[in-house]
Amino acid sequence: MTDRVQLLARIGLGVIAAVLAGAAGFVLFVRIPDGLAELVGVVSTLGVVLLAVRFASSLADNVFPGYNTVEVAVEGSISRDPGGAGPTSGGVSADEIVDQIERADAADAAEALVVKLNTPGGEVVPSDDVRSAVAAFDGPTVAYTTDLCASGGMWIASGCDELWARDISQVGSIGVLGLRPNLSGFLEERGVRFEGITAGEYKDAGQPVTEFSDEDLEYLQGLTDGFYDEFVDRVAEGMDLDPAFVRETEARVYLGSEAAELGLVDEIGDRDAVDDRVAELLGEEPSTVEFSPDRSLRERVSVGSRHVAYSLGAGVADRLSPDEEVTFEL
Repeated sequence: MTDRVQLLARIGLGVIAAVLAGAAGFVLFVRIPDGLAELVGVVSTLGVVLLAVRFASSLADNVFPGYNTVEVAVEGSISRDPGGAGPTSGGVSADEIVDQIERADAADAAEALVVKLNTPGGEVVPSDDVRSAVAAFDGPTVAYTTDLCASGGMWIASGCDELWARDISQVGSIGVLGLRPNLSGFLEERGVRFEGITAGEYKDAGQPVTEFSDEDLEYLQGLTDGFYDEFVDRVAEGMDLDPAFVRETEARVYLGSEAAELGLVDEIGDRDAVDDRVAELLGEEPSTVEFSPDRSLRERVSVGSRHVAYSLGAGVADRLSPDEEVTFEL
């Protein structure tokens, strides 16, 4: 069915639903009653018509979806709570991205998934949640990046069938970083000392109010190495690379053209080239719709403000809280 035919069918379905609902409402609420009931009936009729139109629109989306490909964007730092403090504040919620991917997987019309990646990375487990959702999608999955696909972006891309990039995109940074503010010197200068009572030798490891002990460093380095091993394994398996080679990249960032030569990127091309590839995979031209979280105007303004604030360094300042431990990021 052509796009024009589908559009006409959707319009026709909406008109039929509105006419039938209007006629039924007029008979039930206006024609039969008299007096004040007629005024109430007019209002009720309008309500019935609006409900019918909404129902028809929902039905049309299912019967005549008008798309066969869904695009989901991962833009900004990846975290569980993008509204919180820290380097990933003002970024993107992994839970919301997972919801949109699962929504696409549940939609009968969605035969392919395109994942737009423009991210410097983010938190480990949220990135893995998005990767798992992508890997579970029932159909071809093509990731592409225009500007930056680093760290957590590569973790997600390893769950896709292919990764496309521009020749000057920045790709790579396959590594793990453990961060914490060190306030011990600052507090000591002001005569402030924190004392804690713990059970378990390493319960306070990574607290920002004390210096690292050798034992703390060894313990936390072990955690970091564990996350790194998982990262290497996922990239090596998903991109069909030798794990030893992945480690040899030493978390470097490459231009897209060099990344393609190394096997970190499958193909070089723009968005039109990605569409051509999806057409090959589906055997028909892709008709793409973007799935994104529903946000109010207030939420959109809030997210945008956090992006600006973090760009100016507020995200770093927000990290200076004595109740924060080491955070591990990709």
